[in-house]
Amino acid sequence: MNAPVFDLEATIARLFVYPIKSCAGVEVNETLLIETGLEFDRAWMVVDSAGEFVTQRELPRMALIRPLLKHSEMILRAPGMLALHIAFDRVEEPVRVRVWKDEVAAYDMGDIAAQWFSDFLSEPGQPRQLRLVRFDPEQQRLSSLKWTGGVEAPNQFADGYPLLVASEGSLAELNARLVAAGHGAVGIERFRPNVVLAGIEAHDEDRVDTLHITTAEGEVSLRPVKPCVRCPIPDIDPATGTSSPEVGDMLRTYRSDPRVDGAITFGMNAIVLKGVEHALRVGQPVGANLRFE
Repeated sequence: MNAPVFDLEATIARLFVYPIKSCAGVEVNETLLIETGLEFDRAWMVVDSAGEFVTQRELPRMALIRPLLKHSEMILRAPGMLALHIAFDRVEEPVRVRVWKDEVAAYDMGDIAAQWFSDFLSEPGQPRQLRLVRFDPEQQRLSSLKWTGGVEAPNQFADGYPLLVASEGSLAELNARLVAAGHGAVGIERFRPNVVLAGIEAHDEDRVDTLHITTAEGEVSLRPVKPCVRCPIPDIDPATGTSSPEVGDMLRTYRSDPRVDGAITFGMNAIVLKGVEHALRVGQPVGANLRFE
């Protein structure tokens, strides 16, 4: 049988998992695709005393919390803190927490984890009472059916979709504009993608219908469904946890997107159509056809 011919051909250049919402990502060469996105992606979240989620938007030092995934545990490190070990197979009491407009079932991860996050993320004279929670796998939290075209796409604590796809070409265009304006280039980590594509033009990820990825177990199909609207997080340097406005200011000069009422976008939120339990690996080929609306 002849191989399909696609409008665009790319490869997976980088893969990132973000175990704890709004903390640093983990770059991997291989990861398992599950129904809610990548395995362990946004499986944990930090909440305040009212059970409301917190992010780098209000606590930019969250960028400095770096997870390491081992075979049976997650190890968290942060400047000035002893390492915190979180077992994959252990949770404490069930709780209800809120992420955006959704109230969902979760599990509290205990007092030691709560104290660790509270200590690291409190400012002098401004103590924070924070807790770490894990998503309850029995909970179903669906992406917006309006944007998925009626496809039920579950996700965990992600903002709203299982995956975020971006490209090296899109980052290269932004960096060319930043350097021309006298600013330093930035890394793709600021945009917190799961899948980074190589070999396509800037923002071609905005214009494709379905990404067809060839894996050892068979084809994976991912559908970009909604442009990713950008908040101030890309202005935060993930290496220092400090913010400066040049990235957002530059994006505002050329990335206003009429599909989301003129909001500033970078990257595409995507859902899983096919290939659950297949392994995604750096270097895998990706084919896609352009979408014409």
